[in-house]
Amino acid sequence: QVQLVESGGGLVPPGGSLRLSCAASGRFFRIDAMGWYRQGPGTQRELVARINRFGTIIYADSVKGRFIISRDNAKNTVNLQMNSLKPEDTAVYYCWTKPWEDRDYWGQGTQVTVSS
Repeated sequence: QVQLVESGGGLVPPGGSLRLSCAASGRFFRIDAMGWYRQGPGTQRELVARINRFGTIIYADSVKGRFIISRDNAKNTVNLQMNSLKPEDTAVYYCWTKPWEDRDYWGQGTQVTVSS
């Protein structure tokens, strides 16, 4: 079993910044990939950004140039720096991880609201 603990999130005006953090703990041999997904009101969960243990990154087109994902392999943590936030970024953000030879795991979700 893997536990994911998220922190960050909250209310921010348009153009503002927020930083999300997530730490993985529990029983696993190795974390292969970590990342963030989000689900807005009435929408399906979608990829925001993910990074593998080699540092290969995938961003959703909607966040390229504004969000930065980073990872500490030794600490099994992943961060998401979100800049130039827009109202359409409002969603519940979920930390995600895929350990080696194991299933996907999800965090409990953290609310990000972009509003003036």
